[in-house]
Amino acid sequence: MALVYHRPTMQLSGILLSLLGWVLSCLTTYLPQWKNLNLELNELEIWTMGLWQACVAQEEGGTQCKDFDSFLALPPELRISRILMVFSNGSGLLGLLLSGFGLDCLKIGERQQEQKKRLLLFGGTLFWISGITAIVPVSWVAHSTVREFWDENIPDIVPRWDFGEALFVGWLAGFCLILGGSLLNCRICSTEVHPSSVHYAVAEQQDRCQNLETETRP
Repeated sequence: MALVYHRPTMQLSGILLSLLGWVLSCLTTYLPQWKNLNLELNELEIWTMGLWQACVAQEEGGTQCKDFDSFLALPPELRISRILMVFSNGSGLLGLLLSGFGLDCLKIGERQQEQKKRLLLFGGTLFWISGITAIVPVSWVAHSTVREFWDENIPDIVPRWDFGEALFVGWLAGFCLILGGSLLNCRICSTEVHPSSVHYAVAEQQDRCQNLETETRP
């Protein structure tokens, strides 16, 4: 019963968490700070690389960015990451639309509870997919960055790329999407109890008690 009464709160929390995760996922896709590079010879410049462009931030000249000329010229992890992040954004948006129509607080389709239940289930599943496809690319780029950073075949004089802020935003986005989808799908685990059935059960129990008292009287 408690799960049924708290179901609208769980659904609202799930949709808000999923919305936050989707916004962060879109932000991660277009941020140029997937990788950072500090040059020891020129500490006034900071190079960053994203999925779409590379930028250099200078202390006096501001920030200048240049889009990548060719998709095929990108490293494999950036090519696959670009595809997965776009897919994550699309599935997250579709999940928001479907789960929004399946919320109990929405008056539209009140008499079609089974359809609303399916919409929530499908929307929550899409959030899971969106969260996983957001975590995989940022984790892959992080893994390749660590592998290149500790590669002994690269001379020590060569600058090494480091983690960018976009990776941490992407991990947070994936976590919010998966948690939001889990909260929405908890509705499937709850059993809907109508007030009429509760009153009927109470009345039936009272009748049984009265019959028992009648039979036990001398």
